[in-house]
Amino acid sequence: MNFSLYLMSITIGLLGLLIGSFLNVVIYRVPRGESIVTPGSHCPACGHYLRAWELVPVVSFLIQKGQCRNCQARISWRYPMVELLTGVLFYLTVALSFGMEIHPARLLLNLVFVAVLIALAFIDLDTFRLPDVLTLPLLGLGLLGAFLIPGNPTGWESVLSALGAGGLFWIIARFYPQGMGLGDVKLVAAMGAFLGFPSIFLAIFIGSFLGALIGIFLLLAGRKGFRQQIPFGPYLALGAILALFWGTQIFDWYWTWAR
Repeated sequence: MNFSLYLMSITIGLLGLLIGSFLNVVIYRVPRGESIVTPGSHCPACGHYLRAWELVPVVSFLIQKGQCRNCQARISWRYPMVELLTGVLFYLTVALSFGMEIHPARLLLNLVFVAVLIALAFIDLDTFRLPDVLTLPLLGLGLLGAFLIPGNPTGWESVLSALGAGGLFWIIARFYPQGMGLGDVKLVAAMGAFLGFPSIFLAIFIGSFLGALIGIFLLLAGRKGFRQQIPFGPYLALGAILALFWGTQIFDWYWTWAR
C-alpha cells in the first residue's frame, strides 16, 4: 500500500471513530423509540448536555476518567469500545479493498453495512431484538446498491441471495421460534443482499459456529442456563464482516486445501 492509500485508510478510520460515537446514540435510543437527532447528547443520569470537547471519541472518556463531569456517574467502557471498534473496522474496510478494483460507491455502501452491523450487534446484546427500523432499510440499501453500482454481487444475485438465506432462516424461525426470531431472518436477508453467493453462506457458517462455540462455553461456565436465550445477531454480524473482508481468500484457501 503506497503512502496516499495508507493516508486515506487512516483518514477513514478516524472518521469511523466519529461514526462510532453516533452509533452509541443509535444503540441507546433506537430500542427505546427515541429520536437519534434530538435532544442532543446528554448524561442519562443527570441530563447534563455534553459540550463539544466532551464528545471527542475515546479521548473525552480518558480525560474524564470514565465519569460524567457534572454528576460523576460512571460512563460505560462500552462507549469508547464501540468508537474504537468502528474506527478499526472502517480502516480495514478501506485498506483491504485496495487492489480489488472496487467502485467507490460500493466501498461507501460497505462502510454503511459495517456501521449498521455494529449497531445491530450491540442492540441485540442489550435487548435480544433486531429492530426493523435498521434491518429493513439495510436490506433495501443492499438490493438497491447491487442493481445500481457495478461490482459483486450483481442485482439479481443480491435478490436471490437475500431470498435464499432469508427464506432458510424463516423456515427455521417458523419451526423453532424460541431459538430464532424474525429479526434474525431480516438481518440474514440483508447480509445476503450485500454479500451475495456464496459469501452469505460463509457468513452464516462462521456466525453459527462462533455462536455455538461461545454458547457451549457459557453453559459450561455456568453463565447461561440451557433454556436461556443467547443473542444470535452479534455472531451473524461478525460472520458477515469476516466474509466481507476475507471471503475470497477463505474460499481460495479452501479450494486449494480441498484439492
